[in-house]
Amino acid sequence: MRRAGLGALAVLALLAAGCDGKDAPVTAAEYGERLFNDARLSESGFNAFSCATCHATTPTAPAGRLDSGYTLHDSAFRKSWWGGYETRLLDAVNFCYVNFMRGVAPLPEDSPQSRALYEYLVSISPNRDARPLPFTVVKDAAEVPRGNVARGGEVYRAACQGCHGEPHTGAGRLTELASILPEVTADYGETFPGVPPSLVVIEKVRHGQFFGVGGNMPPYSLEALSDADLGALLAFLEL
Repeated sequence: MRRAGLGALAVLALLAAGCDGKDAPVTAAEYGERLFNDARLSESGFNAFSCATCHATTPTAPAGRLDSGYTLHDSAFRKSWWGGYETRLLDAVNFCYVNFMRGVAPLPEDSPQSRALYEYLVSISPNRDARPLPFTVVKDAAEVPRGNVARGGEVYRAACQGCHGEPHTGAGRLTELASILPEVTADYGETFPGVPPSLVVIEKVRHGQFFGVGGNMPPYSLEALSDADLGALLAFLEL
């Protein structure tokens, strides 16, 4: 992702203004912010995620929010992303776009969307020497000690409820495709024979959609969710 030239910025401003010209033109960064918060960035009709679903943009994550992804404040000038797996910002964006937002193809470097997103990320990245952040994926899903039920309720509300809705009912869930917890685990004996339901939940949390067990959800690294908080969540879900 490179900073868009003045000509490209003008085009983006016109695109953001709308074809009929009735809306006031906006800057490329403002257009990027709109895209960041809009699930329609992905052309898939089955996608319910926006970038903002998993990422805050403030210097620290807001209280009561445990996202799978880091806040993207000061993200534009890091040397790598995804724990060093990606070394180009656009590739890091497209990793999410394709794997979790159901984008059919990666965003091209010269597309209005990628250029606008870049300008927005630059606008919230004041530190040009920002360091890469760790992203530790748990290699093998394994049981964890159970924790405090009350803490588990806090973890559920901060990490799970935004997508899965209220426990037992799913009220307010992001999409009907999101499973209702913990009721969905009643079917795990048939779907995952011989595997304890708690271990399936741990696999889904730690590895997300990868390996075909986590629907379309992103993985929670150790930095995003500690084993202690995962154990508390399992206690809350009575697993």
